Amino acid sequence: MKISLLCVGKTDVGFVETANDIYLKRLKHYISVDLAIIPENKAWKKMSANDRKIAEGKAILSQIKSGDKLVLLDEKGKQYTSEKFADSLQQDMNAGVKRLVLVVGGAFGFSQEVYAAAQGKLSLSEMTFSHQMIRCFVLEQLYRAMTILKNEPYHNR
Repeated sequence: MKISLLCVGKTDVGFVETANDIYLKRLKHYISVDLAIIPENKAWKKMSANDRKIAEGKAILSQIKSGDKLVLLDEKGKQYTSEKFADSLQQDMNAGVKRLVLVVGGAFGFSQEVYAAAQGKLSLSEMTFSHQMIRCFVLEQLYRAMTILKNEPYHNR
């Protein structure tokens, strides 16, 4: 299985980029993971929140291929322990999911079209995090999940 972390807008915070790179490098030993960025369109800044969600949604859906499993990072999503998240990834691998696409949307959330296309929603916390920081948190949890599945000591049980 391949995993793609699809994000709206670039990261402009150096330490976040560094952390992302560290976890992407670590993950190479376990599974194919890429970080894909949908550049923020200048025209989006002038749009209403709803119109922006629709425009971003079209950009997100244009990156989704037939057979992908689309999971949205969403405040109303399912929350897992790290062990349950690892189990969920293992179930996807066992089910033959070719590409799992985890999506971090823009500041206003997702359009109805994106919600309709998604097979799941994931929440990392009831707290709100910046769209830049959440990327690092997802990558760290993917790395943690892989070490759990391999029964390695990164995650203390």
